[in-house]
Amino acid sequence: MADFDDSLPPGAFSQQEGAAPEDEQLDLEMDEETAEGTYANLVMIAHSPEEFILDFIRMVPGVQKARVKSRIIVTPQHAVRLMNALAENVERYEQAHGPIREPGEPGGGFDGGGGSGGLPPMGFGGGAEA
Repeated sequence: MADFDDSLPPGAFSQQEGAAPEDEQLDLEMDEETAEGTYANLVMIAHSPEEFILDFIRMVPGVQKARVKSRIIVTPQHAVRLMNALAENVERYEQAHGPIREPGEPGGGFDGGGGSGGLPPMGFGGGAEA
């Protein structure tokens, strides 16, 4: 696996509502295994009145069985902050690198040809997966 570079440029993480004030810095500790990250290419989302459950899944093309790699449970308020932080960072990414294309769009997908590369479509409109 590639070496992990844990140095990030200033402003790599945006501050969200409820975060520590700018004059306070959050000292994050991370072991090497966590720092390597976990790859997921699908997320299933469920919710109750008290919480949102995000199951991050790795699907392999041609294999019917998928594995949940990580389950994250957050409050509804944190789910909104997460949604806002993702939207802000997608906007920054697109300003720096151009628009993100969905599988099936020209230049989108994982197989270089605009197809889905054998991966299922990702639903964002009211479904339980993204």
